[in-house]
Amino acid sequence: MCKKIFIAATGQHCGKTTISLSLMHLAKKRYARVGFIKPIGPKLFTLDNVQMDMDAALIASIYGLESDRALMSPVVLGRGFTKKYLGGEIPPQVPLQKIKEACRELEKKNDFLIIEGSGHGGVGSVIGINNAQIAKSLNAPVIMVAAGGIGCVIDSVELNLSLFRQEGADVKLVLVNKLIPEKRAETLKYLQMYFEPKGQKVAGAFEYSSVLANPTLVDLSNLLKLPLHGDQEGRSRIIHHVQLGAASSQRVIDTLQESTLLITTSSRDELIVTASALYNIPAYREKLAGLIIPGIAPVSAISQKILDDSNIPYIRTLKTTAEVYTTLKEHVSKITADDHEKINLIKSSAESVFDFRLIDSMAKSHPFLMAS
Repeated sequence: MCKKIFIAATGQHCGKTTISLSLMHLAKKRYARVGFIKPIGPKLFTLDNVQMDMDAALIASIYGLESDRALMSPVVLGRGFTKKYLGGEIPPQVPLQKIKEACRELEKKNDFLIIEGSGHGGVGSVIGINNAQIAKSLNAPVIMVAAGGIGCVIDSVELNLSLFRQEGADVKLVLVNKLIPEKRAETLKYLQMYFEPKGQKVAGAFEYSSVLANPTLVDLSNLLKLPLHGDQEGRSRIIHHVQLGAASSQRVIDTLQESTLLITTSSRDELIVTASALYNIPAYREKLAGLIIPGIAPVSAISQKILDDSNIPYIRTLKTTAEVYTTLKEHVSKITADDHEKINLIKSSAESVFDFRLIDSMAKSHPFLMAS
């Protein structure tokens, strides 16, 4: 009989999908057949003509689960779905019924099943099935992921625990992610002092990592909805610094840091030419990841030729420099199937970060009632 675990979170950007990706990797070392399902999919994505949630598509691509993609994302909140549900066009029992049917099929096919929730505990309430209700209905024990800290973790976990308790879902473990390395032991000690007398174990996940947190060039291309020109081998390169090309060309180049994305307006021909020329010098290629060139003024013909001939990765946009910089600063990077460096880091680190035996011991293999 298939074991299963429900991965919940206190909110967005806690690293829930990174945790799921890690547990998939570890479970596959222990079990022959490991499956994944994201019952509610708020982020629509099309994989091989099948509409599914973006995170489910990511797991399917990484772990070769494309044959199960129709089951992995049973309810996708595409355009107009919630209005149809609230307007009575979708019968109230349909979403949970689809989730149960998909989960039952995946349990037949697998020895271990990871069920990933969406956002905080209340997500899905608008269609009558929040994360807590789903975990209870599928009879799956819950791991709740929270971002690092002490007070903020306690506050956010308690807020979500109240809903899970109300629905009768069993939260077994608080998994604290994005820990500050030098405070890891102290943070976990105090969180254990608070939660373990209340029945929840506490464990640490990944420490905060700029490699995992920072965007890649292809990520920014998707964010801006613009093509990435130049060297496509650098698509998955991680951006560690963003620098505005406001000073003199010499000053800008002198202050480049490791893997810098340089934002320089289209009228600064001398800086575009200088950066393009330096990209093919190994010492500078390590520092210069690529360019974003904003501005309504066209790049001069000679500068454009030098830019293209250098093969430096660049994105051209008609937005202003301020608009681009603000967009990048507010962006929270999400892992995609193209982020090979991040995915490999997660897999290689998972065994030293997680106690999978503890998680495995919490997983249930009990069936759920289809009629409930």
